[in-house]
Amino acid sequence: MEYTTLGATGTTVSRICLGCNSFGSQHGWMLDAEVGRDLVERAVDLGVTFFDTANVYSKGESESILGEALSAYDRDRFVVGTKLYYPMREDDPSSGGLSRKAIEQELDASLDRLGMETVDLYQIHRWDDDTPIKTTMRALDDAVRRGKVRYLGASSMWAHQFADALATSDRLGTERFATMQNHYNLAYREEEREMLPLCARANVGVIPWSPLARGYLARPDDELATTRRAETDDILEGRIDVYRANGGREVNERVEELAAEKGVKMAQIALAWHLHRDEVTAPIVGTTSVEHLEDAVEALDVKLSASDVAYLEEPYEPVPVTGHE
Repeated sequence: MEYTTLGATGTTVSRICLGCNSFGSQHGWMLDAEVGRDLVERAVDLGVTFFDTANVYSKGESESILGEALSAYDRDRFVVGTKLYYPMREDDPSSGGLSRKAIEQELDASLDRLGMETVDLYQIHRWDDDTPIKTTMRALDDAVRRGKVRYLGASSMWAHQFADALATSDRLGTERFATMQNHYNLAYREEEREMLPLCARANVGVIPWSPLARGYLARPDDELATTRRAETDDILEGRIDVYRANGGREVNERVEELAAEKGVKMAQIALAWHLHRDEVTAPIVGTTSVEHLEDAVEALDVKLSASDVAYLEEPYEPVPVTGHE
């Protein structure tokens, strides 16, 4: 395993972050508590110290499974992130959004499920148009000052919104966002236009979600429909046309070609590309098998030349912005 510093926090994290969106029972392809625990145990064995979840993942089940799995270890060894924004209960509108009420009640609920007194990285899952950003930043700052949160993070939004949030924190003297969890992979590179340069200037750690384009970059295009997840993943169904558009199919072909040339798997090439990007701190790898987790860690050993990177990137053309919803 390799390790790096998380933005300007000074905290060390593994270069692979295990995403726990697959923990729970919301969809048929997800992992129950026993299998989730096995995956976490193997991740720890491999040197993974960085874990990401959210309150909305299987309505809290993911947090509970992750918290239980990590309870067998020294908690201080790990960096754990969770998120809030999406409503947790259909009959309770205040269980979503980024109001002070939502932040305070949902943070406490997340800590209970995780079995932790403090969460290392508390992230807003999306931008809240209904709550002034100064209200959100003050509430998040209070959570840090009360010792319930160590660092703050944000997820997919427009760069001007993120810039507004950072400027608001500076103006108010509150804790600022230390990380950006954004939608970024070889088949979706719109973040390179504004968000990544902004993060670089602000010394914000970048921890991309969907580094394999929800599995699109892990297998040849014509084999995608044969996977169980492809049959049941509504989000993939909504994004596959974006991934395939404007050079995406050729990107997929080049990932396959380069993987064959180097004797590795397509997913390892796609992850190695992330690991060769200076802006990326740690891609968030969501997986449903120990084998795929091991493949992800082995991607750290895959070396790409400058010409390899250029070859993979060359077919890409602009696509519609997606992932902010």
